[in-house]
Amino acid sequence: MAGCLYMVPTPVGNLGDMTQRAIEVLRGVAMVLCEDTRTSAVLLRHFSIETPCRSFHKFNEHEAVCGIADRIETGEDIALISDAGTPGISDPGFMLSRECRNRGIPVVTLPGPTAFVPALVSSGLPCERFCFEGFLPVKKGRATRLGEIAAESRTTVIYESPVRLQKTLEQLAEVCGPERPASVSREISKVHESTIRGSLAEIIAYFKENPPRGEIVIILGGRQEESRAGTHRNKYRDNEL
Repeated sequence: MAGCLYMVPTPVGNLGDMTQRAIEVLRGVAMVLCEDTRTSAVLLRHFSIETPCRSFHKFNEHEAVCGIADRIETGEDIALISDAGTPGISDPGFMLSRECRNRGIPVVTLPGPTAFVPALVSSGLPCERFCFEGFLPVKKGRATRLGEIAAESRTTVIYESPVRLQKTLEQLAEVCGPERPASVSREISKVHESTIRGSLAEIIAYFKENPPRGEIVIILGGRQEESRAGTHRNKYRDNEL
């Protein structure tokens, strides 16, 4: 009888966000697949989880998927975690989940932390309908994606690194207009968590004076929000927690 693949979310910052169910699953499986075993070792030690670990990341997942699925087919339960958040959301996980589904192997995804949900809800922008873009292409296809985002009527979620944030914001202002409303959240659930809200022009000006650090989520208002922004937008503010 086949085992099960567990997709287990881990905290994006505050370790208090780890669920009891996630801890129990990680203790009970035969192996934990980790994006970076050194990063995950800190989490596992904190919760006294002694399950053996193995690296599983974007550079080896193509070669590793079939072997892992073979082990689950023989009856082993295996869990997959990423460095932070939910596996498969801009992290490795999709290929292994698909292989297991194709073989009829059970895949159980636990609910839990992910960075974009609190950033979206905190943005003050409409969140009943939204488009998740994740990380934009660095080069090839980037201009096309930016054009599609500019025309999108729904709120858009973008992941970005601190070193590329300013460039991305400036490119968004070029294609969307500097008055398009947006927010930038960083260090979700950590000590220095903050959210900056305003127009793209205002947010660009803020980060020119305050270089960003940490993991970043950009929330961009949809095309129709630009015309509404002038009637109700306040000057950007930094909500330091």
